[in-house]
Amino acid sequence: MLADLIESLAKIVFIFTVNVGVFAPILGWVERKQSAVMQDRIGANRADILGFTAIGLFHSLADAVKLLTKEDFVPANANKFFHTLAPFIALVPAISAFAIIPFGGRYELFGREINLVIADLDVGILYVFALAGLATYGTVLAGWSSRSNWSLLGGLRASAQMLSYEVAMGLSIIGIIIVYGSLRLTDIGAAQENFFRWGIFLQPVGFIIYMTCAIAENKRIPFDIPEAESELVAGYFTEYSGMKFVMFWMAEFLEMVTISAIVTTLFFGAWHIPFVTDAMLLSWFSGFAGPNGAAALAMAVNIAVFFAKVSFFIWLQMTIRWTLPRFRYDQVMRMCWKMLLPLSLINLSITGLVVLLL
Repeated sequence: MLADLIESLAKIVFIFTVNVGVFAPILGWVERKQSAVMQDRIGANRADILGFTAIGLFHSLADAVKLLTKEDFVPANANKFFHTLAPFIALVPAISAFAIIPFGGRYELFGREINLVIADLDVGILYVFALAGLATYGTVLAGWSSRSNWSLLGGLRASAQMLSYEVAMGLSIIGIIIVYGSLRLTDIGAAQENFFRWGIFLQPVGFIIYMTCAIAENKRIPFDIPEAESELVAGYFTEYSGMKFVMFWMAEFLEMVTISAIVTTLFFGAWHIPFVTDAMLLSWFSGFAGPNGAAALAMAVNIAVFFAKVSFFIWLQMTIRWTLPRFRYDQVMRMCWKMLLPLSLINLSITGLVVLLL
């Protein structure tokens, strides 16, 4: 019982550290630097400690110090309770979604089976969509409670956009569920040990639909109409400052990490290396490291491979963000209801028919 508790705490601390301690602060720097490289600029390079700039990494530290010490301003006519609650509702689902995402397989270590996932739920995918739906309330409440025209318009746009794209996104995943016959993300990841069984080969249309809908759910360019700086100042979080503003900012970046992790798990082989099985890894390492050492090394390799794939899809989302122009509101809604939704239904029908025939 104690060993189970220690294992669970270790996995929670690891995931929390990777997301909040590594990805969240670094992605702010990555967004600036990648945009600079794509636009032939230098990017963030001024903040320094004793003359060392660390290629601009200290800007993230400077931002944190500035925002944490900034005044927490609440408009006089705002609903203070919901104005304070909204950032928490936006941030908590972004962190909690990682609880059911496997970042490795199962390993026999010192006579104990280690499963690299915090909570191995039977309904893992449904849990993700439940949290995604909950995050919508944070955005809507932020816009409504601020009592600002810009914020209210941003909240209304966000609610329409996020609720609409959830439908097509959910349908795009059903094809994966049919193919692998499970809602458990660990089962789906394990089923992709064979390179040609990766989800991208079995559900290429589902991947395109899911990736598009996920970016729209996260309100990133080209789907950033709830913020739309040139129209709505900052949209639903115009009236936020200090720590509450940081929470919205962090939620957006952590959702990028979660999107990348889900795409990796469902479509790109999870923690597996192409053409290399878990048994092959263990056999290579066991020759010089022994059974327990081989399991530990295989675990480390699988974790590294998983987060390397996650980093690639974060880079892809950043590239899209600095490449495509913002869609108009009517274009965003038309794409969802007239293009992606019918396409996801067609993909689902074809998948079901093929599986039934085979």
